Amino acid sequence: MAQSPFERLITRWRADPGGTYQTWFLWEERLKNFRSIRRGIGQVVAEIDDGRFGCAYKGSSLESVVGSVAEQRQLFKGADHAFLWKPKLRIPDIYESPANQRSFARFLDRCCCCNDEAGLLASIAELDACAIKGLGPAVANLLYFLHPTLIPPFNTAIVKGYNAVTGGKVKLGRWAAYVAMRAGILRLNGEYRDLLSNDLGAIGGLLFDIGSGRLTAPPRDDDAAGLRAWEADLERVREEGAEQQRRRAKEMAGDRTHTEVQGWLRDLGQALGFDVWIAQNDRGRAYGGGTLCDGCMADLPPALGMSPGQEAVRLIDVLWFERPTARVVAGFEVEHTTSIYSGIVRLLDLALGSPSDATSGLFLVAPDDREEAVRAQLRRPAFSRVADLGVRYLPYGELERNREAMARFGTGLKAIDAIARRL
Repeated sequence: MAQSPFERLITRWRADPGGTYQTWFLWEERLKNFRSIRRGIGQVVAEIDDGRFGCAYKGSSLESVVGSVAEQRQLFKGADHAFLWKPKLRIPDIYESPANQRSFARFLDRCCCCNDEAGLLASIAELDACAIKGLGPAVANLLYFLHPTLIPPFNTAIVKGYNAVTGGKVKLGRWAAYVAMRAGILRLNGEYRDLLSNDLGAIGGLLFDIGSGRLTAPPRDDDAAGLRAWEADLERVREEGAEQQRRRAKEMAGDRTHTEVQGWLRDLGQALGFDVWIAQNDRGRAYGGGTLCDGCMADLPPALGMSPGQEAVRLIDVLWFERPTARVVAGFEVEHTTSIYSGIVRLLDLALGSPSDATSGLFLVAPDDREEAVRAQLRRPAFSRVADLGVRYLPYGELERNREAMARFGTGLKAIDAIARRL
């Protein structure tokens, strides 16, 4: 059976190397950020409840978590704009009004705790009734990371894409308009679910690419000339995307990859006599003629595997365990291009939830030119505990230059300690 024009559009979009499906939705690091963002939202709620939130966006726990959302590639670029304090307009009015802060905290807490559509919509309606200036549907971008199968992301391009596909006239700024658009997105997603996903990030990405002008919504079926021109545009976009991908691959040919650095740490840990754990979602990656998990632990030790933060610990890029005690001696988060925030949260889960003492070996491993970005994140009040835990920065360059000598002559963590930088 021949595909409809919209089905052809989805199929081309899924194959577009430069579209959001390939660059964001299938991005291997995307799902790793959901738990850290959820935890960050919980911290915002706790700080407001305890009266520690303060009266400024900059330096707050909200800035940390929204900044992590905004780093989620093109779909969420600019997601932090709605939360920036605009003093002349006095919006969003959650920095000067403690009552509004508490209403915002109740909303976030209820959305964290509920798991059904009715509860989410009731929470949105209650927040809307508070009439807090500047706290509109942009908040849905936080809710998406709590409930990706129930809440679609929201921005100007997604609204434009939705209107182009459906002929709707949704406008930005009102929760009622967002809720109506959400219902339409769910219907559209249900109709084409086989080509999309239960995760509403997929259809959000499709609408984003249409609304931002990368793709064009199909014309009416009876417009033969328009359909031919539209097909030609689709082919042009596909060719441009393929060329962009080739160009990026050429530019990055000399760069170190996330997997390569994980492989260095795997091999070094094994050479130093440690058992090694590779992040659960990275185990099958190709490396060194085999897979990244070759020679590594198949399961976490029972005590750690049943700890409160075990879901996050399983996603830490590399862990070293002492033999035969199965004690964690080092945890490494490789922050190649991804959010440093999420890596810090996973290391905190390890340090604070582990039954053993892992605080002497927590490392953020990143390119040499990301040191200031690492330090900037750790200066945030939200990470005040990190200084006590001794998290250190391990530059790619130092690791690459010294790893072979450390493997041959090193013992324990002494060699790693010598090249890591205190933060």
